[in-house]
Amino acid sequence: MSHPQTRVAADLQRLPIPRGPVNLARQAVLRLANVGLTAAYGAYRLHPAIWRFTAKHYHPGLEPFAKLNAWMICQQASLDVPAYQDYLARTGFTFRWWDLDAYTPTSKDDFVRRYSEEHRCWDGRIQRAGTVVDESSGSSGTPFNWMRSKKELDTVHKNVAGYVTMLFKDKDLFCINAFSMGAWATGTNTGLAMAKVAMVKNTGPDLEKILDTMAHFGPGHTYLISAYPPFLKHLVDRMDSEPGVWDEFRLNGFVGGEAMTEGLRDYVQSRFHRVYSGYGASDLTIGMAGESDLSVVIRRALAHDLDFRAEVLGPSESRVPMVFQYNPLETYLETNESGELVATINSAAVMSPRLRYNIGDEATLIDFPRMVELTRRHPQLAAECSTAFADNGMKLPFVLLFGRADSTISYMGANIYPLDIENGLYRDNPQAHLIESFRIELRETHNHEQRPTLHIQLREDSQELSAPERAEMAETIQAGVLGHLASVSRDFAQSMKEDPTTAEIHIEIHYFATGPFTADVAKIKNVYVQRT
Repeated sequence: MSHPQTRVAADLQRLPIPRGPVNLARQAVLRLANVGLTAAYGAYRLHPAIWRFTAKHYHPGLEPFAKLNAWMICQQASLDVPAYQDYLARTGFTFRWWDLDAYTPTSKDDFVRRYSEEHRCWDGRIQRAGTVVDESSGSSGTPFNWMRSKKELDTVHKNVAGYVTMLFKDKDLFCINAFSMGAWATGTNTGLAMAKVAMVKNTGPDLEKILDTMAHFGPGHTYLISAYPPFLKHLVDRMDSEPGVWDEFRLNGFVGGEAMTEGLRDYVQSRFHRVYSGYGASDLTIGMAGESDLSVVIRRALAHDLDFRAEVLGPSESRVPMVFQYNPLETYLETNESGELVATINSAAVMSPRLRYNIGDEATLIDFPRMVELTRRHPQLAAECSTAFADNGMKLPFVLLFGRADSTISYMGANIYPLDIENGLYRDNPQAHLIESFRIELRETHNHEQRPTLHIQLREDSQELSAPERAEMAETIQAGVLGHLASVSRDFAQSMKEDPTTAEIHIEIHYFATGPFTADVAKIKNVYVQRT
């Protein structure tokens, strides 16, 4: 049986490419317009100060302009990207001026798997010199390769540099890049982006190398540690094992790759001054959106103020999303009927354009004036938001991100999400420093009922626990998780009142790389849901 990409490649060779006068004229106009737009966008990336000025003065009136640019990118791709031209023909595309909805959304399964890398590039050609290949983590299955050209990477690096200087400000910034330096090229690109505004050392996720570096250079710098969220916890735990040694060091954190809970943020901020998350994806772009002081305040309110959450997300929503701000001029975002995020990268510099790409994340989009209106109904929250906004003043719209639609377990009429489990793990838990990671599954009991089982992986260097110690740890974790779930989910709290067996969440303690975690050592990202 032939490979799908091989069959499609043969079809593309036979596909007649329309070259009539109307299409040629349309193509010329679009190319000229895109060159102008790309040049205009490049102007505000010339210096981080210009990037910051743009973020502070963004106005919702620019939204139609961003949407128009997304339409122009899609239309030009329909003429100059062989795969997209074929894809639209297969999905019954009909050209309509200024109508972005006319272009069929793409996805990994429908578009990326079907066409080769070359056919997904402008004019079917790969710009080899300077192009870097990024590999996705494979957390959703088979790893994928993603190409980024030299121009595209330069754009990404400048955007990240502008964002970092807006949030962390300090001119004496020393970035220690603890992201993986392997085929997951996002780690390497983070280091390159930070080098535009800071001194950088790329250590990878090596605790001792990071501490050796800090000890060598001393406490006179402001350190910015970039890493996955769980790694910051491991770093804090390691520093706490040497009381007094690291107290004079100024630390900030920049995390990405997976969601961060407010419980984990509170935990690591025992040593870190500020910790912010960035949102990106290997199959889209790096640094697509990021947290701010304002977005953190809003997210904390969504977690604890059920009335505010109902106003923002609807009365039936029990999840607490990540809250980011993003620039529609760079990345035009939409949501489809299923609430999934659809993104178009508004730059002709992207060698393999991302065209109304459905990444599979659930999200809600709210513009800045609307969010201000929602917070003003709550005077205390409004005051906190005003204080937070004054720090960096970003007027960019918000994307409220829930994550992948299948990262959940339904139990007793309620949904249990990994973010809420993580919050519960660190709730009044004196043994939190022993935890490496966790995984949850829904397991069938002997009486044909289902109960959640929470698997806890201990750190590699943890001591062997006695049976009473393991029982005490399991009891503490169960109490923390149940307490947090009941506080954030009305459905779960109601289920506990109606049926006490709802509280039967089983806890299993595993030593490092044992049980369900045996195959996790080689993985970059944590897997939080155990599928049986």
